[in-house]
Parts: sequence; C-alpha cells; structure tokens
Amino acid sequence: MSTSSPTPANQALAPLPDAQRVFGWRDHTALWFSLGVGLLVMQVGAYLVPALGVRDALTAVVFGSILGAGLLAWVARLGCDSGLSSAGLMHTVYGSRFARLPVFLNIVQLLGWATFELVVMRDGTIAIGRQAFGLELGLVLPTLFWGLVVTALLCGSMITLVRRFVSRFGLPLVAASLVWLSIQFLMKLDAEGLQAAWLRPGTGGLGVFGALDLVIAMPVSWLPLVADYARHGRSGRSAFAGTWLGYTVANIWCYALGVLVITVAGADTDMIGALLLAQGGLVALGLILIDELDNTYGDLYSGSISAHSIAPRLGVRGWGVALAALSMVLAMILPMHSLEPFLLTLSSVFVPLFGTILGRLGLASTPAAPSGHGVHAVPAAIWVLGIACYHALAQWAPQYGSALPTLVLTFALGALSAHGAGRRRAAA
Repeated sequence: MSTSSPTPANQALAPLPDAQRVFGWRDHTALWFSLGVGLLVMQVGAYLVPALGVRDALTAVVFGSILGAGLLAWVARLGCDSGLSSAGLMHTVYGSRFARLPVFLNIVQLLGWATFELVVMRDGTIAIGRQAFGLELGLVLPTLFWGLVVTALLCGSMITLVRRFVSRFGLPLVAASLVWLSIQFLMKLDAEGLQAAWLRPGTGGLGVFGALDLVIAMPVSWLPLVADYARHGRSGRSAFAGTWLGYTVANIWCYALGVLVITVAGADTDMIGALLLAQGGLVALGLILIDELDNTYGDLYSGSISAHSIAPRLGVRGWGVALAALSMVLAMILPMHSLEPFLLTLSSVFVPLFGTILGRLGLASTPAAPSGHGVHAVPAAIWVLGIACYHALAQWAPQYGSALPTLVLTFALGALSAHGAGRRRAAA
C-alpha cells in the first residue's frame, strides 16, 4: 500500500483526533521523568569521571540536561500542536517517499535499543538472583520473562499505562528508590571527604564540549519518539513544559548518581554490582529494573508507530507484538553490549534529522501539516550534510563536540530554507 498521502487507515500519518488528546502537563511530566530514569543513563554518567572532576562533571550534567531536554520539549510541542507522530513530522519535512529512509532507520535503532534494555533488565535480574538467592538463572528465562511482560503491555492501551500506572504508582516508587540510593552514596562520599572529592581535578581526556555531547546524547536519543506521545496532549504549552521538566530532572538525577557511584566505588566498578552493595540496594535496583520496562515499552511502541506508517495493513498493536518477539530473539543471540557503539553511531543520524525538522517547522506560526510530496530535496540535502558534519567533527575536531555544532548548522539551514520557500510561495 502506498503511503504517499496519509489516510484515516494509516494512524501514524494522520493527525490525531481531539478525542484522543487527553494528556495534561502532569501526564507529560510523569511519563518523561519515568523514561528519563534508567541504568543506562547512570552508566553513561559514570563515563564522565575520572576524566572530569566531580565539580566539572556535574556542571556538564546540569547544563547538558537543560539544553538536551529543551530540544526534546520543542519537538514535543511540534507533535502536540500538529497531532502528528514522529513519522508524520518526517513525512512533512522530507516528503513521503524520502521519509521512508529515516523512518526505517528509526525502526532499526528503536528495535536495537529495546533489545539492549531487555539485556540490561536480564543482567540485573541475573545479578539479583545470584547475590540474593544464590540462583543461576541463565539467559533464557529472564529474557523471556521481561519480554513477555513488555508484550502484554503493548497489547493494552498506552494512554491507560501512562495515566494509571506511570503517573500514580511508577513515579513515586522510582523517585523513592533514587532518593534512597542518592542518600546511601552521599553518606559514603561524605565519610571519605566530600569537599576533597568535590575539588579533586579530573585526569583529563575529556573536554567540556565532549562532556556536553555525552550528556546531551540521552535526551537526543529520544527525539525520534517524543512526538508519538506528545500528540496525545491537550495543548502544546503543557506538552512543552511537562516534557522539559520531567526529563531534565530525571536526566540530571541519573547522570549525577552515576558520577556519585563511580566516585565512591572506583572507575572499574560494575554499576549493577555497586548498586547491589549499597544498603537496601537490592530493593532499589529491583524498582529501577521495573522502571526499565517503560523504556523498553517506549522504544517498541514508537517503533510500532513507525512500522505502521510504512506498512499500515498491520495495526500498531500487531507491529508492537511482532517487534517485541523479535527483540526477545535478538537479546538471546546478539552481543548487545558490544553493539552499543553501533547504536550510538546510528543515533547520530537523528541529530541533524531533527535539527532540520526544528529549523523547518519550529519557527512557523501555524502547526505542521501532512505533505503528499514525494521528495523535498533541500531538507534532504541539509540532513545528509549534517550527518557528514557530525562525523567529520567527531574525527577531526572532537574537542568541540559533534551534537551541538551539527544541531546549530542544520537548524540554521533548515530555518533559512523554510524562509526562502515561504517567500517563493508568497510571490507565487
């Protein structure tokens, strides 16, 4: 079936009807706080030390989180104002035929990250079973357990999951576990000398812009998903505020906790093992593992929206179940920890992709509207140029970072091209 123009049967490309727009700012805040919490975020935060001192690392965490979550919130507002999914925004900017390429890449990376999250949950479950109960659970049973739980969630309603579970139960429990772990490791650091650790210089090897790139990487990785949820919001302003607040707090907290844990436990310490050794760490880690479910769910739900946009004959729930089954198989046969650099490289194509989208749509006075054109050559060229810029900077000028310069370049070129196109339409 052709997707050259959105039809009511293609739920991914048609603007969402008002009856399904039920999220308020509290729902957006709870959702993105929950999605922002994760063991992977803590592990990435641990990479900042000891290359940077604690003070410099936390400074990069605060500023990078505010900036990265702000970009995420801006795309959320675009999705809410237009009612379009992420695939719909890509079709609007790049044209229906060309958009299939970034949509397909998005499906690949979402499937990869969902599989990675399954592996993280599996490894955490194996560690808990070994340390708490002396059991060797193996790979298959924990993978199937978490995979089937995610599959069951995908068969239900996303709106119900967010409003009834995440907002009412998930958020307080996860926040409590983070508070407990933060207190435990702060007490350990205080016993070793809090002021000395704060003033201790880094060993070098990571500059300020490189650290900002590392912090921004997590919120930027959610750019291809945020509109799939924000389109269910009642107003663009609440989607913007809730997404920015929820994700900023979660990102700062988890990155900072990763910095704190590694500062106390040492650079070569395994994150899961360090958390388990903390007093009450078993319970706190268990709650965080449960919270990882919504990260996996978020990847697979958004992947199913994108897959449905390409092949609408299979519904969103059908695609969700199919992708969940595939992720379980991949989690048992692929070395996902070795593939993490590949996933991060693949994610890099979405920095210029959404820099261009923000430039083309983010300054417009009217909401984005679906486009039936096959290829929009200028935005497509800007995206390709942005990818080249990102990797050129990473190779030849890593001290300046890659994400921020690429975002600025593609945003500026996207805005200029949109202004030029508007003037041509006005003249015509």
